[in-house]
Amino acid sequence: MGDMIEQMETIEEFLARCSADVEEAVRKAAEAEILPRFRSLAAHEVDQKSGPHDLVTDADRLAELRLTEHLGALLPGSVVVGEEAVHANPAVYEALQGDAPVWIVDPVDGTRQFVHGDDGFCTLVALAQRGVVIASWTYAAARGQFATAVRGQGAFLDGERLFAGPPAPGRDLAVATSHPDYTTDEQKRALRALWTDGLAPRPCGSAGLEYLAVARGESDAVAFSWEAAWDHAAGLLLVEEAGGTHLTLAGEPFRITGGNTLPFTAARDAATARRVADLLRSAS
Repeated sequence: MGDMIEQMETIEEFLARCSADVEEAVRKAAEAEILPRFRSLAAHEVDQKSGPHDLVTDADRLAELRLTEHLGALLPGSVVVGEEAVHANPAVYEALQGDAPVWIVDPVDGTRQFVHGDDGFCTLVALAQRGVVIASWTYAAARGQFATAVRGQGAFLDGERLFAGPPAPGRDLAVATSHPDYTTDEQKRALRALWTDGLAPRPCGSAGLEYLAVARGESDAVAFSWEAAWDHAAGLLLVEEAGGTHLTLAGEPFRITGGNTLPFTAARDAATARRVADLLRSAS
């Protein structure tokens, strides 16, 4: 335990010294590799991974390479788990289980939106160790929005503190849910339970921006059916530090290291999280 506390303090010192450098690295990666290709992608710059709904572009690949180089240099001894690196070599994901600090990177979260010229995409970076997310950076470059969070120090959007707060009484809860293309039949049944009185579910867009909407109090909850850490780590900390919480079907917080009972929810307050989780559980 002493070693973990010492290392956590070292990371806290790093964040106090270099958080602005991380933000600059994220901004520069977007400015160099993502924004110049926004609404300017050539056909040869877009590929499919697992299918037509799972796209990757040159912007994804090149931004991740740039971030991997810069973030690793900022924190010697750290490792990077990026979406595209894991696609090329799934063993990279195992670093989440190790002792070294881990940068979790999704260079273009919402690639489908990016490819179609929609500004609903963002770059996600989180810093974690031993399964605990310590800090996160969410950059919606096309919208000029930058959100940050540090565990125990709050969540911020463009420098202003975020407080999710409870939903307004008397209206349906706005819940973003997994796209059907990424769910099993069992998960579809669980998610269909959200189509009930008092809830207003809809398919999700970029996971990072859906988490930001919850942290801002613009949306009430998300209900997701997949575990990829790069989609969730940054946003979950953002929601937590804005006063929200998250639960799996087992009634436990979501673990970025995996092994969760899915689907899971993240919500602007504990009561909303329990309500959504109970509905999901009722159909599973």
